[in-house]
Amino acid sequence: MKKISKPLQGIRVLDLGHVLAMPTCTMQLADLGAEVIKIERPGTGDDSRYFGPFVHGESAYFMSINRNKKSMTLDLKQEKGKKIFKELVKKADVVTENFRPDTMEKLGLGYKDLKKINSRIIYASICGFGHNSIDRQRPGYDIIA
Repeated sequence: MKKISKPLQGIRVLDLGHVLAMPTCTMQLADLGAEVIKIERPGTGDDSRYFGPFVHGESAYFMSINRNKKSMTLDLKQEKGKKIFKELVKKADVVTENFRPDTMEKLGLGYKDLKKINSRIIYASICGFGHNSIDRQRPGYDIIA
């Protein structure tokens, strides 16, 4: 049986998204063949791991929007975590996140920082109230969306 190639095969995505907005986007990229590496906080992981319903002790919500992804934990607040992330960026095509605006810049991992590591990196960011609105620092979560 011949293996069918998918349109995004060969594309590597580093997914820092959490809960719903960005994980849904990267789920679609993974479904289209991209290698998506979901990066979560050590210890607790993505908040959606704790959303029901649960199937065999795992969140069906989390599993549904993170299908076809690889997963790892990194503490981006620690230098070791940042160093590992920067090494991953060297071999990535896309970095995605849905933090509040300026979060990645405060970590030293904003688009301008990553572009110095990998000049062809694509950086995708989603936030609840837009990056340039007066409410930009407000979290956009759950029913607000």
